[in-house]
Amino acid sequence: MRNKKYVYAVSLVVALGGFLMGFDASVISGVNRFIELEFDLSKIELGWAVASLTLSSTIAMLVAGPLSDKFSRKRVLSAAAILYTISAIGSALAPSFIFLVIARMIGGLGVGASLIVAPMYIAEMAPAKNRGSLVSLNQLNIVLGISVAFFTNYMILQLGKSDLSWVHTLQIDAHNWRWMLGLETLPAMLYFAGLFFVPRSPRWLIMKGEDEEAQVVLNKVNSKEKAQEAFSAVKESFEAEKDQDKRSILDLFKPALKLVLLVGVVIGILQQITGINAVFFYAPMIFEQSGIGTDASFVQAILVGLTNLVFTVLAILFIDKVGRKPLLIFGLTGIALCMFILAYEFDKATYTLQPETVIELPEAINQQQISPMVGVTYENDLAFKEALANTLGEDMAQSFESQLITQATDINATLILIGIIGFVASFAISIGPVMWVLFSEIFPNYIRGLAISFVGLINSGVSFGVQLVFPWELANLGSSLTFLIYGIFAAAGLLFIIWVVPETKGKSLEELEIYLAK
Repeated sequence: MRNKKYVYAVSLVVALGGFLMGFDASVISGVNRFIELEFDLSKIELGWAVASLTLSSTIAMLVAGPLSDKFSRKRVLSAAAILYTISAIGSALAPSFIFLVIARMIGGLGVGASLIVAPMYIAEMAPAKNRGSLVSLNQLNIVLGISVAFFTNYMILQLGKSDLSWVHTLQIDAHNWRWMLGLETLPAMLYFAGLFFVPRSPRWLIMKGEDEEAQVVLNKVNSKEKAQEAFSAVKESFEAEKDQDKRSILDLFKPALKLVLLVGVVIGILQQITGINAVFFYAPMIFEQSGIGTDASFVQAILVGLTNLVFTVLAILFIDKVGRKPLLIFGLTGIALCMFILAYEFDKATYTLQPETVIELPEAINQQQISPMVGVTYENDLAFKEALANTLGEDMAQSFESQLITQATDINATLILIGIIGFVASFAISIGPVMWVLFSEIFPNYIRGLAISFVGLINSGVSFGVQLVFPWELANLGSSLTFLIYGIFAAAGLLFIIWVVPETKGKSLEELEIYLAK
C-alpha cells in the first residue's frame, strides 16, 4: 500500500505538466477577442497568436526525447516548468503583438516537452499492473487543464465587472485578458517546486550506469522481488538494444510498413482536420456567432471543457472493453452529424436589426449612422458583417460585433450548443485518446519510437494549420461553410476507418506486428 501511494503521488506531480499543457493551450480562447482589439490584429494575425504555441511545441517534441535521454526526464520537465512560468508572465505583460507571440512560443516549448516526457517518465516509474491507469493521469490532467482555463477565463471576466475595491486596485477590469494569461504562473511555479521531490527515472538511471540509485527508486514503487525483476529486465533490454542497428526515417517507407504508415498518417491528420482545436481555442468566439452574447459564450465554453473531461474518462473505461475501432466509428459518426447540424443551423440563420433592439445597443454606436441597416434582413453572417463594416467602419464594427449579432440574429442557439457539445463528446470518447493508443500498438517494436514521432509531427502540423486559418475562415467563408468542411472531412475519415483501420483490441504487440507489418 505504501508503494502504491508513493508511485501515485509521484505520477500526480509529474502529470501536472499535462494540466499546464491543457491550460496553456486553451486559456487563449478567452483572450482572442480582447487582443484582437487591443493590438488591432488581422484575422491571420489572430490565428498566429493562437497557433504559435503549437508551432513551437512541435519543434520541442522533436528534441524533448533526445534531451531527456541526455539530461534526464526530471531535468527536462523542470525546464518545461520554467518555460511555462516565463511564458505566463511574458504573455500577461506583453506590450505588443510580437512580444505576445514570442511569449506564447516559449510556452509552446514547455508544452512539447511535457507532451513527450511526462507520460514517458510515468510509464518508466509505474509497475506494469498499474501502468495504464497511471499514464492516463497525464491525459486526464490535460483535459482538466482545458476545463479550468475555460472556468478561470469566465471568473476573471465576471470579476472585472464587479465593484470590489481590490479588483480595481489590481486592474482586473482594465486588463482582464492579461490576468487570464498570467494566472498560469501559480501552477507553473507549483510544478517546478513539486519536481524537487520527484526521483529520477529508474530506466534513465540504469541507462546512465547509476544502478544503485535505480534500485533504490525501484524498491520504492515495487516489492523487493518485483523491483529486482524489473531491474534485471531493464538491464537485459539495454544490452539487447546495443546490438541493434540504428533506424532511419527511410525505414518507415518500406513496403512491409505501407498499411500501418497509411493508418498512422490518416488518423493523425483526421484527429485535427475535423476542427477540435478550432473549438477548444476559439470556443467563446464560436458561441458569440450564435448571438448569445459574450458572458453566455464564456459559460458555454465551460460546458465544452466539462464535456471533454467526462467523455475522456469514459473513453479510458471503455477502450479495452469495446475496442478501438467501434469507438472510432461511433465517434466519427457523431462528429460528422454534429458538424452537419452546425452547418445547417448557421445556414438557416438570418440577421435583422429591429427598431426596438437598436435602442438597446451601446451608446458608442451612432443610432443615425446605423439606421440604413434597420429593418433590412441579411441572409447570412458574411453579408451582415460586411454591411456593418461598410456602415460603421471596420474598427467600430469589430469592437461591437458581439452585441450587434446578439441583437440581430435569428438562430436556434440551443441547437448550436447541442452541436458543439455533441462534437466534443464524440471526439473525446473516440479519436482524441484512441489515436495515441493506436500509435503505440500498430507500429512494430523496432521502429515504434521513430514512427510515433513522425506521425505526431504531422498531427501537430495539421493542428497548427487549423488554428491559424480558423478566424480567417469565419471571416471569409462564414460559419456554415466552415463547419460543413469539417463535417465532410469527418465523413471521409469514417469511411476510411470502416474499410481500412484494423481492430487491435486483445492482441499482443508481437501478434499485431506479424499481422500488420507483413
